[in-house]
Amino acid sequence: MAELETPERDAAFERELNPRLAAEARFDLAAAALKLDDGMCKVLRTPTREVTVYIPVMLDDGRIEVFTGYRVQHSIARGPAKGGIRYAKDVTLDEVRALASWMTWKCAVVNIPYGGGKGGVICDPEILSRNELERITRRYTADLIDFIGPEIDIPAPDVNTNEQTMAWIMDTYSMHKRQATTAVVTGKPLALGGSQGRSEATGRGCLYVTREAMKRLNIDPSSAKIVIQGFGNVGGMAAKLMAREGYKIVSMIEWDAAVYNKHGLDIEALMKHRRETGSISDFSGGENVDRETALYQECDVLVPAARENVITSKNAHLVKAKIICEGANGPATAEADPVLKANGVFVIPDILANAGGVTVSYFEWVQDRQGYFWTESEVNHRLQETMVSSFRDVVAYASEKKVDNRTAAYMLALERVVHAIKLRGLYA
Repeated sequence: MAELETPERDAAFERELNPRLAAEARFDLAAAALKLDDGMCKVLRTPTREVTVYIPVMLDDGRIEVFTGYRVQHSIARGPAKGGIRYAKDVTLDEVRALASWMTWKCAVVNIPYGGGKGGVICDPEILSRNELERITRRYTADLIDFIGPEIDIPAPDVNTNEQTMAWIMDTYSMHKRQATTAVVTGKPLALGGSQGRSEATGRGCLYVTREAMKRLNIDPSSAKIVIQGFGNVGGMAAKLMAREGYKIVSMIEWDAAVYNKHGLDIEALMKHRRETGSISDFSGGENVDRETALYQECDVLVPAARENVITSKNAHLVKAKIICEGANGPATAEADPVLKANGVFVIPDILANAGGVTVSYFEWVQDRQGYFWTESEVNHRLQETMVSSFRDVVAYASEKKVDNRTAAYMLALERVVHAIKLRGLYA
């Protein structure tokens, strides 16, 4: 008989879904395993800086609205802060704090010289015009002008922002500084100093680490069944690249529908269908299936590439994948981790799995600063080297310390950040 929900259980589940608490729980686990002292834990738990700005904007109809924006710089111990900016009506400071700390660990896991940052503006992009979004972006940038820059904090696209948003930020910053400063953001258009391969980087990174995981588990990629949740930049690109390599994508799950084909979906045709209809539903090359149960079907690889908290303590036991490659940030809660571990699921944690984006962002920043740009094949080759070596580092660390992959990734990241802090010392 199923247990009845109670206010206490509801409150506990609400806490489970809090991204800041999830980040802290995983941090605490890794810090305890490393036997970090209380003082260092305090340093690592505390953001370097949090900025809240209030953005007055005149809307197209003449009304004035005030939007709230955040920028959190979690750590600058290993280099300038790095992280995206998201526009959404459910952005919270707790979410931005968690994402900023994840960026610190993510950059350390793939060993690039950045700390972690994140930003967000509370707004609904669905009801805002292009001109309104531009005004919000430019005022948000102007209010942060003293806190961002190529040597301070380098924003990038995230949920509901894109290369156009980055172009507006780059232009606003450049106008204030009276010189074109392309390295202030990454994820820009190619014409403004963007990098080849940047838009595909996160999905391509998922491909590289999934390939390594399948090798490790002796899974034949040509017969492997892949389920991907999310058909946006990460999930869609991962699906496209995996399909090109001969992987069988049996199911795609989106926010409004899910489709299935046991012989493998034609991803290019599915993308065309969505462009034409606005949905993946009723695709002629597959059958409609329930969105929730599609997540629990038997498969070799599950790629949750949508939003946070998809796999929780309430449904982790239903997951039947051999490998989970976390394309999204925080798709599994901390309370889901022990369930997945007990069931023998090989998890490629988010701070490793989706680090392809920030890795190529780093490449873009390097290219901007030297004024010399690489070919797409060079970018992809360097990305593959970084992702494969980082995957092997994490798996070797997990084996050595006898911990799961997520704990190993956090421990490795913490070690690298702590080492930098100790070398620098505490300025007083």
